[in-house]
Amino acid sequence: MKIAVPKETRPGECRVALVPESCKKLVQAGYAVAVEAGAGRTAYFADEAYRQAGAAIETDAGALLGAADFVCKVAAPTVAEVAAMRPGAFLLGALMPLRNLESAAALAERKVTAFSTDLIPRTTRAQAMDTLSSMASIAGYKGVLLAAAALNKYFPMLTTAAGMVFPAKVFVIGAAVAGLQAIATARRLGANVFATDVRPEVKEQIESVGAKYVGIELKQEAAAGGGYAKELSEEDKLRQREMLADQCAAADVVITTALIGGVFAPRLVTAEIVRRMQPGAVLVDLAADGGGNCELSQPGATVVVDGVTIIAPLNLAATMPTHASLLFSRNLTNFLTAFTKDKAFVLDPNDDIQQGSLVTHDGAIANARVREAMQSKGKAS
Repeated sequence: MKIAVPKETRPGECRVALVPESCKKLVQAGYAVAVEAGAGRTAYFADEAYRQAGAAIETDAGALLGAADFVCKVAAPTVAEVAAMRPGAFLLGALMPLRNLESAAALAERKVTAFSTDLIPRTTRAQAMDTLSSMASIAGYKGVLLAAAALNKYFPMLTTAAGMVFPAKVFVIGAAVAGLQAIATARRLGANVFATDVRPEVKEQIESVGAKYVGIELKQEAAAGGGYAKELSEEDKLRQREMLADQCAAADVVITTALIGGVFAPRLVTAEIVRRMQPGAVLVDLAADGGGNCELSQPGATVVVDGVTIIAPLNLAATMPTHASLLFSRNLTNFLTAFTKDKAFVLDPNDDIQQGSLVTHDGAIANARVREAMQSKGKAS
């Protein structure tokens, strides 16, 4: 069975789906692996390293995709890339189908069996395959570094000959993987960290990485299962907004990480809340890929409003491409090898991991949420 690793074509995408370490493991498992020339260059993995791992290097991207039984990618393929794939082939990557409906539709039409790693259930068995968590951890880490670089103060408390400098106050909104990594990183830098989440059960996790939990008592359950959160009731939204306004006003740095279902960002920080923040404060919106948690965020840009710097980076994991590719590649390899039998990938729609991550199969959209989103889009248009 032939696995293909094409070069990523999305603007700003520096990661590669499989690194040489993983190619070696897959070759040992019985697969033939082919990598497009230069696919790993932006992540600092040379073609020669792939050759040494047993992979072939191909120069024709179209031919590479057309000959593949199984395609591994980081981002969702373009419609042109889908058209080059062989009908009946498999695709694995962080496809984000709810954000890339056009790509999902093209994959179904091409009769590609596509798995999206961002849909993998958050279970113990699937943890080693979860790219969403791997990449969120990188975003949480890098987001705090961006905040520290933009802040006009030290993060840690310092005692100097000129007197004491008190630590910066960092407020983290959302305590899933990105939020917990942001808390831990800010604490390592010496900041005084506070954090909140609509799921009260994460209070212990917040405190375990060194932050103080702040929150409201919800009138309705906010956990959607699988480690995700759902939208709050209108009453709870109002009470939460009041708490967020008070915490943001007192913070030097605000890091927002909240996503509904791991996909779309609720608007939590209003323009009014930003106006109450201290001049010189920094807000890093790590939910910018999902539209942004801050009303004033401009995804992909940095703006200054009333003295507050608002940073809304896109695809932060791609700014650390070496380790991001390494972790992403290990996630994909774990998925592949878990379902390998007799040197080939075995489709098992009854398996909970495959069932949860399956987007398209046999010419149809297999995921109910994606089907509903397409139907809604069709009605809207």
